[in-house]
Amino acid sequence: MTTTTKKKTVSKTTTEPVKLQPNPFQHEILELVSKQRTNQKKIEVLQEYRNDALVSILIWNFDESVFSVLPEGPVPYSSVQDQSSGNDSLSTSIEKQLANPSKMDAQMATQRTSLRQEVGIFYNFIRGGNPSISKLRIETMFINLLEGLHPKEAEILILTKDKQLQNKYKITHQLIKDAYPDIQWGGRS
Repeated sequence: MTTTTKKKTVSKTTTEPVKLQPNPFQHEILELVSKQRTNQKKIEVLQEYRNDALVSILIWNFDESVFSVLPEGPVPYSSVQDQSSGNDSLSTSIEKQLANPSKMDAQMATQRTSLRQEVGIFYNFIRGGNPSISKLRIETMFINLLEGLHPKEAEILILTKDKQLQNKYKITHQLIKDAYPDIQWGGRS
């Protein structure tokens, strides 16, 4: 008596990694990095999409010698339309926008800036960066910057100022060191 068993053929399909459009938002890059299963793939994505804003954010977040001059925690914020219902933090406002993207005014979406465009002013938010301006002016500049950014880009900046980027994205200091060996860590304050 012969028994035949049906073999299952499992074919592994190799999928090409997702390619982002030219000049992607930083949140798109970090989300793509987080989706990678191996550190080598994460490093490849970080290297492929390297830009000044991404490197600056990662240094600000992971370098222990970089200190934010901004207060820790949620950023106080209220727009004209939010004032009637009470004041929200910017984080809450961002969450509301992300929950209802269709409510976002199309004109506002096209007028937004990006971290890539605003990287030149980051130094104002770091200890020793611009000691000639007042703390109130720095905080006002930060809020104005956040208001002009895509909500996910604003969220990245808020996480970065508190050195919490790794709590949202699957990245580590060692991963960044491996991806960007040319970065000198420490001695920035």
